[in-house]
Amino acid sequence: MCGIAGLIDLSGRMDGDALARAGAAMGERLSHRGPDESGVWLDADAGLVLAHRRLSIVDLSPAGSQPMLSESGASAIAYNGEIYNADELTAGLGAGAPRLRGHSDTEPLLEACERHGPLEAARRSIGMFAYAYWHRGRRELTLVRDRLGIKPLYWWHEPGRRLAFASELGALRAIASGLPPIDREAMALYMRFAYVPAPYTIHLGIRQLRPGEALTFGRDGGAPRLERFWRLEDVASEALANPLTGSEDEVIEAGEALIADAVRRRMVADVPLGALLSGGIDSSTVVALMQRAADRPVRTFSIGFEAAGFDEAPHARAVASHLGTDHTELYVSASDAQAVIPDLPVIYDQPFADSSQIPTFLVSRLARRHVTVALSGDGGDEVFAGYNRHVQAEGLMARAGRLPSPVRRAGAAGLRALSPASWDRALGALPARMLPVRPGEKLHKVADLLDSAPGEHYRRHVSHWPDPGILLADVEEPVTAELGPIPDPLAASLPGALGEMQYRDTVGYLPGDVLAKVDRASMAVALEVRVPLIDHRVVAFGWRLPASMKVRDGRGKWLLRRILRRHLPESLFERPKMGFGVPIDGWLRGPLRAWGADHLTSARLAALGLEQGPIEKAWREHQSGRADHQHRLWTVLMLVAWHERARSADHVVREDRSPALS
Repeated sequence: MCGIAGLIDLSGRMDGDALARAGAAMGERLSHRGPDESGVWLDADAGLVLAHRRLSIVDLSPAGSQPMLSESGASAIAYNGEIYNADELTAGLGAGAPRLRGHSDTEPLLEACERHGPLEAARRSIGMFAYAYWHRGRRELTLVRDRLGIKPLYWWHEPGRRLAFASELGALRAIASGLPPIDREAMALYMRFAYVPAPYTIHLGIRQLRPGEALTFGRDGGAPRLERFWRLEDVASEALANPLTGSEDEVIEAGEALIADAVRRRMVADVPLGALLSGGIDSSTVVALMQRAADRPVRTFSIGFEAAGFDEAPHARAVASHLGTDHTELYVSASDAQAVIPDLPVIYDQPFADSSQIPTFLVSRLARRHVTVALSGDGGDEVFAGYNRHVQAEGLMARAGRLPSPVRRAGAAGLRALSPASWDRALGALPARMLPVRPGEKLHKVADLLDSAPGEHYRRHVSHWPDPGILLADVEEPVTAELGPIPDPLAASLPGALGEMQYRDTVGYLPGDVLAKVDRASMAVALEVRVPLIDHRVVAFGWRLPASMKVRDGRGKWLLRRILRRHLPESLFERPKMGFGVPIDGWLRGPLRAWGADHLTSARLAALGLEQGPIEKAWREHQSGRADHQHRLWTVLMLVAWHERARSADHVVREDRSPALS
């Protein structure tokens, strides 16, 4: 829902007209997030402007328009997201509560901010949100981002000049005199993770709020003050100190009831609503609980690919048929998918290189043709331990750690003796049920695990370029939540490698990759995606589960599997984890080869200060088939493509997406 932006002029040079023009320019850059309505509000005496682009979801009338002024006139808000317990916020206003003018969730949030303060209002809210709250009497601006980082919020403080904020970096570039300088430390982080983790952005001086964080800035002086209203480490520590008790059946029942409540709350909308269905455990659980709560068939959407090992559409179709949903699927050709690539730098706003960005955009575009809101299963892997690395933490990693290092290195070398494609061919004669999807890729990941020292496994799992320093000379990589020290007291109570991985995934990979990918892809087509599996109450519940209710018998997400068994036969969801990707490795050797080579020229790499040697070596090895460097190469290619696009004046996503790259 929506996009927000604004600024406080600290120079005293901007009059009301200049503020209004700046707000309108910033809002225009966010029009894709909110095509239904635009709004600008000024507190000219304070030098403040708030801008809003609306995607109308709840209360389609003008009573839901933003920026919104409180009944008393003492405060204003520009807000992006959805609050799923708005009625409870209203009830919590107590005696003398204002009479609400409409039934949007914005008004209860605004009045709760005025009554209780903007941070306490956030603590009382169930939902996804990023908002800017202005108190006129105190001349104080507070920026707030939701607990898990579902909705983005960027800020830019130039002392003595302005403090600006926006839902996307493009809106901040609208008020910049040129492309803001690139932060080379952030670039090093990007080369490792394939996204820029909070609090950094690709631009020097521009930051993003971390999940559960708020910024407070007084107009009359002082530096911005950052504080956390919610911390995963606090929630996890409390949960681990109070594990769930009762029988397994009782825990399953409690888990289903909580997830069902999270789903039900997210089904409230005054516009058409559906779900993104891959046929995997997470999305199937969400859709099953939606269908149980609905009085008509739920609209579900999936896309398929012709490439072997990447097509989940048949699984989604089977789940939809069993549950009785109104299902829509679209098969996408390689050229259709590749046609999206030129717009990725604009859609994702800063360098981003998770290649599942492509199918995520395509399924969002498909769903938006029929609905305005869609639920998804994102976050289930982080909360309930669904990644292969989580399963390995409970088995293979522990066993590998007991082997002498020469044995581990020899095993890794043996696995790497064949390329992933060669392994796929060699194992092709075995029954499919005995193999994971794309087994060669999985075996090379096992080689990485064997080749890494105990304690370094997670770093190897999440690193695209294991040593960004070979690409960026004289740049020291900052420490972020992904790989930094785990705060006390959680560090002392984490239950082994599984707990550490889940924590790092939830504070880093989830907001930095998964949620950023979904937000940008869906909002590029004005689709609101809601994620019930990371309702903060569900996250806390997940941390109270013992490890045996997460990983058991060599499989993750034990609890979700048991819940889903109540709604679907196991044959429809018990299969190797596939992921939501596209065959970038083959594309870079085929239809994208010329495009890739063009983006990896000496001039383009030098413009970003990148060392050419390691990149050229990776390109040659990939083209020869000796190695699969798709992830490393895609990371560099998306950086170069972003830089080329950001330096140009072309910031508009083209409607004509013909397959120009094929």
